[in-house]
Amino acid sequence: MKAVAVFPGEKRFGVIDHAEPGPIGPREVRLRMLDVGICGTDKEIAAFEYGTPPDGFDYLVIGHESLGEVVEAGAAVDGFQPGDLAIPSVRRPCAHDRCTACRAGRQDFCFTGDFVERGIKQAHGFMTEFVVEDSGYLNAVPRSLRDVAVLVEPLTIAEKGMEQVWQVQKRLPWIGSHGTYDHVALVLGAGPVGLLGAMKLVSEGFRTFVYSRSSGSESRDDIVRGIGATWLPAEEIPVANLFEAMGGAVDVVYEAVGASSLAFEVLHNLDANGVFVFTGVPGRKAPVQVDTDRLMRNLVLKNQVLFGTVNADRGAFDSAIRDMETFARRWPKELGMVITNRVPIARAAEPLAGKLPGIKTVISIG
Repeated sequence: MKAVAVFPGEKRFGVIDHAEPGPIGPREVRLRMLDVGICGTDKEIAAFEYGTPPDGFDYLVIGHESLGEVVEAGAAVDGFQPGDLAIPSVRRPCAHDRCTACRAGRQDFCFTGDFVERGIKQAHGFMTEFVVEDSGYLNAVPRSLRDVAVLVEPLTIAEKGMEQVWQVQKRLPWIGSHGTYDHVALVLGAGPVGLLGAMKLVSEGFRTFVYSRSSGSESRDDIVRGIGATWLPAEEIPVANLFEAMGGAVDVVYEAVGASSLAFEVLHNLDANGVFVFTGVPGRKAPVQVDTDRLMRNLVLKNQVLFGTVNADRGAFDSAIRDMETFARRWPKELGMVITNRVPIARAAEPLAGKLPGIKTVISIG
Protein backbone atom coordinates (compact mmCIF):
# COMPACT_ATOMS: atom_id res chain seq x y z
CA MET A 1 0.00 0.00 0.00
CA LYS A 2 1.06 3.63 -0.43
CA ALA A 3 2.69 5.53 2.42
CA VAL A 4 4.74 8.70 2.87
CA ALA A 5 8.05 8.02 4.58
CA VAL A 6 11.39 9.59 5.39
CA PHE A 7 14.73 7.78 5.14
CA PRO A 8 16.95 9.66 7.64
CA GLY A 9 20.11 7.76 6.69
CA GLU A 10 19.69 8.61 3.03
CA LYS A 11 18.27 12.10 3.57
CA ARG A 12 15.27 11.52 1.34
CA PHE A 13 11.50 11.25 1.64
CA GLY A 14 8.58 10.43 -0.60
CA VAL A 15 5.77 8.01 -1.41
CA ILE A 16 6.75 4.36 -0.95
CA ASP A 17 5.22 0.89 -1.04
CA HIS A 18 4.64 -0.08 2.60
CA ALA A 19 3.47 -3.50 3.76
CA GLU A 20 -0.20 -3.66 4.66
CA PRO A 21 -0.73 -4.50 8.35
CA GLY A 22 -1.44 -8.13 9.19
CA PRO A 23 -4.29 -9.69 11.17
CA ILE A 24 -5.64 -7.69 14.08
CA GLY A 25 -5.62 -8.76 17.71
CA PRO A 26 -8.70 -9.02 19.94
CA ARG A 27 -8.35 -5.42 21.20
CA GLU A 28 -7.14 -3.92 17.92
CA VAL A 29 -8.90 -2.03 15.15
CA ARG A 30 -8.06 -1.77 11.47
CA LEU A 31 -8.50 1.76 10.14
CA ARG A 32 -8.76 2.98 6.59
CA MET A 33 -7.08 6.35 6.78
CA LEU A 34 -9.13 9.23 5.40
CA ASP A 35 -7.27 12.46 6.20
CA VAL A 36 -3.82 13.24 7.57
CA GLY A 37 -2.79 16.81 8.35
CA ILE A 38 0.67 18.19 7.69
CA CYS A 39 2.16 20.39 10.40
CA GLY A 40 5.52 21.96 11.23
CA THR A 41 6.68 18.76 12.92
CA ASP A 42 6.18 16.78 9.70
CA LYS A 43 8.12 19.39 7.71
CA GLU A 44 10.98 19.29 10.21
CA ILE A 45 11.09 15.50 10.03
CA ALA A 46 11.16 15.77 6.22
CA ALA A 47 14.08 18.20 6.65
CA PHE A 48 15.80 15.50 8.76
CA GLU A 49 15.97 17.61 11.90
CA TYR A 50 14.59 14.64 13.86
CA GLY A 51 12.38 11.59 13.38
CA THR A 52 13.35 8.04 14.39
CA PRO A 53 12.29 4.91 12.46
CA PRO A 54 10.98 1.87 14.33
CA ASP A 55 13.44 -0.89 15.18
CA GLY A 56 14.25 -2.93 12.10
CA PHE A 57 13.32 -0.20 9.60
CA ASP A 58 15.46 2.32 7.77
CA TYR A 59 12.41 4.55 7.17
CA LEU A 60 9.65 6.19 9.19
CA VAL A 61 6.10 6.53 7.91
CA ILE A 62 5.11 10.02 9.01
CA GLY A 63 1.79 11.66 9.91
CA HIS A 64 0.25 12.12 13.36
CA GLU A 65 -2.77 14.42 12.80
CA SER A 66 -5.23 11.92 11.43
CA LEU A 67 -8.74 10.66 10.87
CA GLY A 68 -9.64 7.09 9.99
CA GLU A 69 -12.66 4.88 9.40
CA VAL A 70 -13.00 1.55 11.17
CA VAL A 71 -13.07 -1.36 8.71
CA GLU A 72 -12.53 -4.19 11.23
CA ALA A 73 -12.69 -4.49 15.01
CA GLY A 74 -11.29 -7.24 17.22
CA ALA A 75 -13.55 -9.49 19.25
CA ALA A 76 -12.73 -7.73 22.54
CA VAL A 77 -13.11 -4.18 21.19
CA ASP A 78 -15.85 -2.17 22.88
CA GLY A 79 -17.19 1.06 21.39
CA PHE A 80 -16.06 0.73 17.76
CA GLN A 81 -17.58 -1.05 14.81
CA PRO A 82 -17.06 -0.91 11.05
CA GLY A 83 -18.06 2.45 9.61
CA ASP A 84 -17.22 4.46 12.75
CA LEU A 85 -14.86 7.41 12.51
CA ALA A 86 -11.90 7.49 14.87
CA ILE A 87 -8.88 9.65 15.67
CA PRO A 88 -5.78 7.92 17.07
CA SER A 89 -3.72 9.63 19.73
CA VAL A 90 0.00 10.05 19.08
CA ARG A 91 2.12 9.11 22.09
CA ARG A 92 2.56 5.67 23.65
CA PRO A 93 3.87 5.17 27.20
CA CYS A 94 7.42 4.27 28.12
CA ALA A 95 8.10 0.87 29.69
CA HIS A 96 9.69 2.05 32.94
CA ASP A 97 7.93 1.12 36.17
CA ARG A 98 9.35 4.25 37.81
CA CYS A 99 7.47 6.56 35.38
CA THR A 100 4.38 7.43 37.38
CA ALA A 101 2.95 9.46 34.51
CA CYS A 102 3.02 6.66 31.96
CA ARG A 103 1.74 4.09 34.43
CA ALA A 104 -1.21 6.42 35.10
CA GLY A 105 -2.00 6.74 31.39
CA ARG A 106 -0.56 10.26 31.22
CA GLN A 107 2.31 9.63 28.83
CA ASP A 108 1.97 13.26 27.77
CA PHE A 109 3.82 13.97 31.05
CA CYS A 110 6.36 11.12 30.65
CA PHE A 111 9.30 11.51 33.04
CA THR A 112 11.85 9.38 31.19
CA GLY A 113 11.56 10.58 27.60
CA ASP A 114 11.46 6.96 26.41
CA PHE A 115 7.92 7.25 25.09
CA VAL A 116 7.08 6.32 21.50
CA GLU A 117 5.20 8.64 19.13
CA ARG A 118 3.49 7.45 15.98
CA GLY A 119 4.86 9.20 12.94
CA ILE A 120 7.59 10.89 14.96
CA LYS A 121 9.60 8.59 17.21
CA GLN A 122 10.12 4.83 16.81
CA ALA A 123 6.65 4.02 15.45
CA HIS A 124 5.16 4.39 11.99
CA GLY A 125 2.55 7.09 11.58
CA PHE A 126 -0.75 7.42 9.79
CA MET A 127 0.10 8.84 6.35
CA THR A 128 -0.73 5.56 4.65
CA GLU A 129 -3.78 3.67 3.44
CA PHE A 130 -4.43 1.32 6.38
CA VAL A 131 -3.19 1.08 9.97
CA VAL A 132 -3.84 -1.22 12.90
CA GLU A 133 -4.19 0.41 16.29
CA ASP A 134 -4.98 -0.63 19.86
CA SER A 135 -8.56 0.50 20.49
CA GLY A 136 -7.45 2.03 23.79
CA TYR A 137 -5.70 4.78 21.83
CA LEU A 138 -8.66 5.64 19.61
CA ASN A 139 -11.13 8.47 20.05
CA ALA A 140 -14.61 8.20 18.52
CA VAL A 141 -15.71 11.06 16.27
CA PRO A 142 -19.27 11.90 15.16
CA ARG A 143 -19.93 11.64 11.42
CA SER A 144 -20.97 15.33 11.42
CA LEU A 145 -17.29 16.30 11.86
CA ARG A 146 -16.03 14.28 8.88
CA ASP A 147 -14.69 17.32 7.00
CA VAL A 148 -12.86 18.97 9.92
CA ALA A 149 -12.07 16.14 12.36
CA VAL A 150 -8.44 16.05 11.22
CA LEU A 151 -8.06 19.32 13.17
CA VAL A 152 -8.87 17.64 16.48
CA GLU A 153 -5.29 16.62 17.26
CA PRO A 154 -3.86 20.15 16.91
CA LEU A 155 -6.81 21.44 18.95
CA THR A 156 -5.81 19.13 21.81
CA ILE A 157 -2.78 21.36 22.33
CA ALA A 158 -5.06 24.23 23.30
CA GLU A 159 -7.31 21.92 25.33
CA LYS A 160 -4.44 20.67 27.47
CA GLY A 161 -2.94 24.16 27.74
CA MET A 162 -6.21 25.75 28.88
CA GLU A 163 -6.84 23.03 31.44
CA GLN A 164 -3.50 23.91 33.01
CA VAL A 165 -4.18 27.67 32.75
CA TRP A 166 -7.36 27.32 34.80
CA GLN A 167 -5.55 25.16 37.35
CA VAL A 168 -2.78 27.75 37.67
CA GLN A 169 -5.15 30.70 37.93
CA LYS A 170 -7.04 29.14 40.82
CA ARG A 171 -4.26 30.78 42.85
CA LEU A 172 -6.14 34.06 42.28
CA PRO A 173 -9.26 33.74 44.46
CA TRP A 174 -11.30 36.32 42.52
CA ILE A 175 -10.96 34.48 39.20
CA GLY A 176 -13.32 31.71 38.22
CA SER A 177 -13.72 30.14 34.82
CA HIS A 178 -17.28 31.48 34.64
CA GLY A 179 -17.00 34.56 36.83
CA THR A 180 -17.40 38.23 35.98
CA TYR A 181 -13.68 38.99 35.77
CA ASP A 182 -12.67 40.31 32.34
CA HIS A 183 -10.39 37.60 30.95
CA VAL A 184 -8.04 38.79 28.21
CA ALA A 185 -5.85 36.56 26.04
CA LEU A 186 -3.20 37.18 23.42
CA VAL A 187 -2.41 34.54 20.80
CA LEU A 188 0.96 34.77 19.07
CA GLY A 189 0.71 33.37 15.56
CA ALA A 190 -2.15 32.63 13.18
CA GLY A 191 -1.25 29.16 12.00
CA PRO A 192 -3.60 26.23 12.67
CA VAL A 193 -2.56 25.88 16.32
CA GLY A 194 -2.94 29.62 16.89
CA LEU A 195 -6.32 29.89 15.16
CA LEU A 196 -7.73 26.83 16.93
CA GLY A 197 -6.33 28.18 20.20
CA ALA A 198 -8.07 31.48 19.55
CA MET A 199 -11.36 29.64 18.99
CA LYS A 200 -10.89 27.82 22.29
CA LEU A 201 -10.12 31.05 24.14
CA VAL A 202 -13.11 32.87 22.66
CA SER A 203 -15.36 29.96 23.57
CA GLU A 204 -13.98 30.09 27.13
CA GLY A 205 -15.04 33.73 27.45
CA PHE A 206 -11.73 35.50 26.85
CA ARG A 207 -11.49 38.78 24.99
CA THR A 208 -9.02 37.38 22.50
CA PHE A 209 -6.40 39.11 20.37
CA VAL A 210 -4.28 37.46 17.68
CA TYR A 211 -0.91 38.96 16.81
CA SER A 212 0.51 37.92 13.45
CA ARG A 213 1.66 39.21 10.12
CA SER A 214 -1.10 39.68 7.57
CA SER A 215 -1.40 36.85 5.10
CA GLY A 216 -3.16 38.21 2.03
CA SER A 217 -5.19 35.59 0.22
CA GLU A 218 -5.14 33.09 3.09
CA SER A 219 -7.60 35.26 5.06
CA ARG A 220 -6.24 34.45 8.50
CA ASP A 221 -7.38 37.88 9.65
CA ASP A 222 -10.89 37.16 8.31
CA ILE A 223 -11.01 33.99 10.41
CA VAL A 224 -9.92 35.89 13.50
CA ARG A 225 -12.53 38.60 13.04
CA GLY A 226 -15.19 36.05 12.13
CA ILE A 227 -14.89 34.25 15.48
CA GLY A 228 -15.14 37.53 17.40
CA ALA A 229 -11.46 38.00 18.19
CA THR A 230 -9.32 41.06 17.34
CA TRP A 231 -6.60 40.99 14.71
CA LEU A 232 -3.37 42.80 15.61
CA PRO A 233 -1.14 43.15 12.50
CA ALA A 234 2.50 42.64 13.45
CA GLU A 235 3.72 44.79 10.57
CA GLU A 236 1.91 47.77 12.09
CA ILE A 237 2.20 47.22 15.85
CA PRO A 238 5.64 46.73 17.42
CA VAL A 239 5.86 44.44 20.45
CA ALA A 240 6.63 47.43 22.69
CA ASN A 241 3.15 48.80 21.94
CA LEU A 242 1.33 45.49 21.83
CA PHE A 243 -0.20 45.42 25.30
CA GLU A 244 -1.17 49.08 25.04
CA ALA A 245 -3.00 48.26 21.81
CA MET A 246 -4.96 45.62 23.71
CA GLY A 247 -6.15 48.20 26.19
CA GLY A 248 -4.96 46.80 29.50
CA ALA A 249 -3.85 43.81 31.49
CA VAL A 250 -3.53 40.39 29.83
CA ASP A 251 -4.30 37.17 31.68
CA VAL A 252 -2.92 34.65 29.20
CA VAL A 253 -0.44 34.68 26.34
CA TYR A 254 -0.81 31.61 24.13
CA GLU A 255 2.34 31.25 22.03
CA ALA A 256 1.78 29.37 18.77
CA VAL A 257 4.44 30.75 16.48
CA GLY A 258 7.63 28.87 17.39
CA ALA A 259 9.77 32.02 17.25
CA SER A 260 11.70 32.32 20.50
CA SER A 261 12.86 35.89 19.90
CA LEU A 262 9.27 37.14 19.56
CA ALA A 263 8.04 34.99 22.44
CA PHE A 264 10.59 36.30 24.93
CA GLU A 265 10.16 39.87 23.80
CA VAL A 266 6.43 39.56 24.53
CA LEU A 267 7.14 37.72 27.78
CA HIS A 268 9.20 40.66 29.02
CA ASN A 269 6.05 42.80 28.73
CA LEU A 270 3.63 40.38 30.39
CA ASP A 271 1.40 41.90 33.06
CA ALA A 272 1.20 41.06 36.75
CA ASN A 273 -0.31 37.64 37.53
CA GLY A 274 -0.16 36.65 33.86
CA VAL A 275 0.37 33.16 32.47
CA PHE A 276 2.49 32.50 29.39
CA VAL A 277 1.91 29.21 27.55
CA PHE A 278 4.58 27.92 25.14
CA THR A 279 3.37 25.51 22.43
CA GLY A 280 5.89 26.12 19.64
CA VAL A 281 9.18 24.29 19.18
CA PRO A 282 11.77 26.57 17.54
CA GLY A 283 14.09 25.18 14.92
CA ARG A 284 17.79 24.90 15.56
CA LYS A 285 18.90 28.42 14.80
CA ALA A 286 21.42 30.85 16.21
CA PRO A 287 21.09 31.58 19.95
CA VAL A 288 18.76 34.41 20.97
CA GLN A 289 19.79 36.94 23.62
CA VAL A 290 17.45 37.08 26.60
CA ASP A 291 17.56 39.60 29.45
CA THR A 292 17.50 36.95 32.17
CA ASP A 293 17.66 39.44 35.04
CA ARG A 294 14.56 41.23 33.77
CA LEU A 295 12.80 37.93 33.13
CA MET A 296 13.50 36.63 36.63
CA ARG A 297 12.52 39.92 38.30
CA ASN A 298 9.21 39.96 36.46
CA LEU A 299 8.44 36.34 37.30
CA VAL A 300 9.02 37.00 40.99
CA LEU A 301 7.71 40.52 41.47
CA LYS A 302 4.70 40.14 39.17
CA ASN A 303 3.64 36.63 40.25
CA GLN A 304 3.92 35.35 36.69
CA VAL A 305 3.83 31.75 35.48
CA LEU A 306 5.24 30.32 32.27
CA PHE A 307 4.97 26.71 31.13
CA GLY A 308 5.22 24.59 28.04
CA THR A 309 2.71 22.02 26.86
CA VAL A 310 3.04 19.14 24.42
CA ASN A 311 0.99 16.13 23.38
CA ALA A 312 -2.33 15.39 25.10
CA ASP A 313 -4.25 12.80 27.10
CA ARG A 314 -7.63 11.21 26.39
CA GLY A 315 -9.43 13.95 28.31
CA ALA A 316 -7.97 16.57 25.97
CA PHE A 317 -9.12 14.58 22.93
CA ASP A 318 -12.62 14.27 24.40
CA SER A 319 -12.73 18.01 25.05
CA ALA A 320 -11.38 18.78 21.58
CA ILE A 321 -14.06 16.69 19.90
CA ARG A 322 -16.81 18.38 21.94
CA ASP A 323 -15.37 21.82 21.20
CA MET A 324 -14.98 21.00 17.52
CA GLU A 325 -18.72 20.31 17.41
CA THR A 326 -19.30 23.69 19.06
CA PHE A 327 -16.98 25.47 16.63
CA ALA A 328 -18.68 23.76 13.67
CA ARG A 329 -22.08 25.07 14.83
CA ARG A 330 -20.86 28.52 15.84
CA TRP A 331 -18.28 29.27 13.14
CA PRO A 332 -18.76 26.76 10.28
CA LYS A 333 -17.29 29.07 7.65
CA GLU A 334 -14.25 30.10 9.69
CA LEU A 335 -13.51 26.55 10.87
CA GLY A 336 -13.63 25.30 7.30
CA MET A 337 -11.28 28.07 6.19
CA VAL A 338 -8.49 26.70 8.40
CA ILE A 339 -8.03 23.85 5.91
CA THR A 340 -6.79 25.62 2.79
CA ASN A 341 -5.48 22.67 0.74
CA ARG A 342 -6.49 19.05 0.23
CA VAL A 343 -4.11 17.01 -1.90
CA PRO A 344 -3.79 13.30 -2.72
CA ILE A 345 -1.04 11.22 -1.18
CA ALA A 346 0.88 11.29 -4.46
CA ARG A 347 1.43 15.04 -3.96
CA ALA A 348 2.46 14.89 -0.29
CA ALA A 349 6.04 15.91 -1.08
CA GLU A 350 4.93 19.41 -2.12
CA PRO A 351 3.62 20.63 1.26
CA LEU A 352 6.32 18.71 3.14
CA ALA A 353 8.92 20.67 1.20
CA GLY A 354 7.10 23.95 1.88
CA LYS A 355 6.04 24.39 -1.75
CA LEU A 356 2.31 24.71 -1.07
CA PRO A 357 1.22 27.90 0.73
CA GLY A 358 -1.77 28.04 3.02
CA ILE A 359 -2.86 27.61 6.62
CA LYS A 360 -3.37 23.86 6.83
CA THR A 361 -2.75 21.25 4.16
CA VAL A 362 -4.49 17.89 4.49
CA ILE A 363 -3.51 14.73 2.67
CA SER A 364 -6.75 13.05 1.53
CA ILE A 365 -6.19 9.31 1.45
CA GLY A 366 -9.58 7.63 1.68
